[in-house]
Amino acid sequence: MDALEEILRTGYLQNYNVAMSGGGETGRYRLSLGYLDQDGIVRKTGFKKYSANFSTNLQFLESKKLGVDVNIATSQFLEKLANITTDAGFRGSLIGQALQWNPTQPLRNQDGSLFIQAGDVVNPLASQELYNDDSRVNTILASIAPSYKFTDWLEYRMLLSVNYNNGERRTSIDQRLINYPGIEGQGFAAISNNELTTQQIVHTLNFNRAVATDLNLNAVLGYEYTKFSNSGSNVNAFGNRDEGGFGNFGLDYTNYIQYSAAGNRQVSSFFDPSSELQSVFGRAIFSYKDRYVLTGTLRRDESTKFGPNNRVGYFPSFAAAWDLSQEDFFPAERLTQLKLRAGYGLTGNQEFPAGAAQFRYTLDNNGAQSPLNDANDDLKWQADRQFNIGIDIGAFNNRLTFSADYFNKTTTDILFPTTPGEPRPANAAIRWDNLDAKIINKGVEMALGTTLVTNEQVEVGLNVNATFIRNEVSDLVGAAIPTGAINGQGLTGALSQLITNGYPINAFFLPQYNGLNENGLSNEFGAIAYSGSPNPRTLLGLSANARYGKFSLIANMTGVFGQYVYNNTINAVGNVGQIGAGKNIALSTFENPIKEATGNPSAATTRYLEKGDFLKMSNLTLSYAIGDVSTFMKGARVYVTGQNLFVLTDYDGFDPEVNTVKRGANQVPSVGIDYLPYPSARTFTFGVNFNL
Repeated sequence: MDALEEILRTGYLQNYNVAMSGGGETGRYRLSLGYLDQDGIVRKTGFKKYSANFSTNLQFLESKKLGVDVNIATSQFLEKLANITTDAGFRGSLIGQALQWNPTQPLRNQDGSLFIQAGDVVNPLASQELYNDDSRVNTILASIAPSYKFTDWLEYRMLLSVNYNNGERRTSIDQRLINYPGIEGQGFAAISNNELTTQQIVHTLNFNRAVATDLNLNAVLGYEYTKFSNSGSNVNAFGNRDEGGFGNFGLDYTNYIQYSAAGNRQVSSFFDPSSELQSVFGRAIFSYKDRYVLTGTLRRDESTKFGPNNRVGYFPSFAAAWDLSQEDFFPAERLTQLKLRAGYGLTGNQEFPAGAAQFRYTLDNNGAQSPLNDANDDLKWQADRQFNIGIDIGAFNNRLTFSADYFNKTTTDILFPTTPGEPRPANAAIRWDNLDAKIINKGVEMALGTTLVTNEQVEVGLNVNATFIRNEVSDLVGAAIPTGAINGQGLTGALSQLITNGYPINAFFLPQYNGLNENGLSNEFGAIAYSGSPNPRTLLGLSANARYGKFSLIANMTGVFGQYVYNNTINAVGNVGQIGAGKNIALSTFENPIKEATGNPSAATTRYLEKGDFLKMSNLTLSYAIGDVSTFMKGARVYVTGQNLFVLTDYDGFDPEVNTVKRGANQVPSVGIDYLPYPSARTFTFGVNFNL
C-alpha cells in the first residue's frame, strides 16, 4: 500500500478574469473581476480567490491640471490546509506519516472504515480525513491620489490609502484519531481571528525640466507616513472525555465549541503595539547631454519599532553613469551601446516584530504574567551598505547585449533575537539586540541576451544570466551562535548550524560520518567540523523564445549550485531504526551495500548532508495566435503552459529547492534544512485570451 499516493492527487486549476474599460478625454475607468479555484496536490487542500478591482482617472478644470486617481481592490481567499509542518515531532506531520507507514499494512479495514491502531504509528489517511483546517482572509485596498500640475515641469501629488485584512482560521481534529495525545475520546477545536490594518499618506513634489543648456534635472521631494496595527484572538478546546468528547452532531467541532469541557478551554487575545514609520526623502537626477547621469537620494526614516534612543536613520545613495555611445568618438559601426555605471548606497531594515524593543508580557487564563520580550532602548536600524560597478554593451543593433556588475554588500547592526545570560534579568525573555558582527555578500552578476533570428515569419532568441556570490560572517564579538534545529524522534535538541567568523552564515557544523563497519554498525563519529554552506555560490537563469508564424514558444530554466541541503526527512523518518517501530524506511537505507543494524542511532551527522545542486525547467509555454475571430472577439490566443516540468539533481529528497526558513535555537532562523515540506507540484495550464 503506497500511503503517499493515497494522500496525494492530481489537482485541477481554474482561473477566470474579465475586465472592461472606457472613458473619454477627461476620465478613464477600468473594472475587473477574477475567480481562481486551485486544488492542492495533497487531498483536502485547495485555494479559492474571488477578486474585484475598480480604478478611475479623472481630470478637472479647463486646463486639466487638476486630477485624481481612485483605486479600490477587494478579494477573499479561502484555503483548505493540511497538517503539514516543518518542525514535527516523532509522530510526524502528514507527509512524514505517509513516508513512515508500513506498506504491508492496510489503510482501511475490509468494511471501508479507517484502520486505526493504538501506538505511535499514525495512519496518514486517518490523519488526513479526521483533520480539518480552513482559513478565510478578506482584504480591501483603497486609495485616492489627487494631483495638481502647476506647470509642465512641476507637479504635486498626494496619496491616501488603507489596506485592511481580516482573517479567520478554524481547525478541528476528530476524537476518533487515537494516536494523538489528548485527542482520543475528546477531540480538539480552535478558532482564531486576526486583523491587520495599514494606513498610509504620501506627499510628493516632482520637478522635471532643463536647468541649463543640455542639463536636465529630475527631482522628487516627499513625505510619507505609515501606521501598522495588528491584533487577534483565539479560542481552543478539548472535548469532555467523560461525556463523549464533542459528541457526534453532524457539524464541525468549531461550530459548537461551547460544548467542550470548561476546564479544557483556553481563550487568548493579543494586540501588538502599533508601529509608525515617518519618512522624508529626496531624489535628484542630473542628466547632461543624455550621456552623463548623476543620481543622489537621501532618506530620513523614523520608526517607533526601535528604542527611543535610536528611532531615526539616515540613508543616502549615489549613482553615476556614462553612456559612451553618445560620444563622438564612439565606434557606432561596431557597437550599439556602451555604458559604464557605479553606485553606492545605504539602506535600513526594520523587519522584526512590532514592540520587540519594548518590555512585553503575556497573560494566561489565570491572570499570571509571562515575559515575552525584554526592552532595549538602544535598539537601532539594521544597515546595508552596498557599492557596485557595472558595464552594459550592445552590438549588432542590440541583437547581442551583455551586462556585468560587481557588487559588495555589508550588513551591520544586525537585528537579532538573543537570550539574556546569567544572572537572568527579572521579567525578561527574548531580547532583541543589534548583533556586533558583519555579514558580507559580494559577487558578480552577468547577463547575455541574443536575438539569433528575427524577421516577419521567424524569431529566435536566447538569454542567459548568472550570479556568482560569496557570503561570510566577520567581526562577530562573542561566542558562535548555534541554530539549525534537526527534528524527529531521537533528535530533540540536535543542531546543525553555526553563525561564526570566517564562514558563511548558517554554516553546517556536524559530526563527521565514518560509514558502517562489517557488522552494519556506525563507526565512531568524527569531530564536529565545518561541513558545507546552505547558501548557493552560483545562480543561473536560462530563457529561450521562438516564433514561427502564429506559433510561439517560451522556455525558462533556473539553476542553483554550490549549496548543501540537510536531508532531515531521511534522517528522521527514513532511518533503519524505523523498522523496529513497525514503520517504513528509505529505499536508500534499504539498498545500502552493507546491511545496516537496526540499533544504529539516528544522530544528526554529515551522513544526511547532501549537495543541493539542481537545474530545473521552471516553465514552458506554447501558444498560438488565432487573431480576430469575429467583430466582438478580437486578438484571440490559446496556450498551454507547463510548470516545474523536471529537475536535474543528485539530491535524494523530494526537491532540492528548499525555500522554507526554520527556527533553530532561541528563534534564530536557519536555512537549507529539508524536512517534510508540502510537495512541489507539476502543473499544466490550458488557457485562452481574447478581447471584446
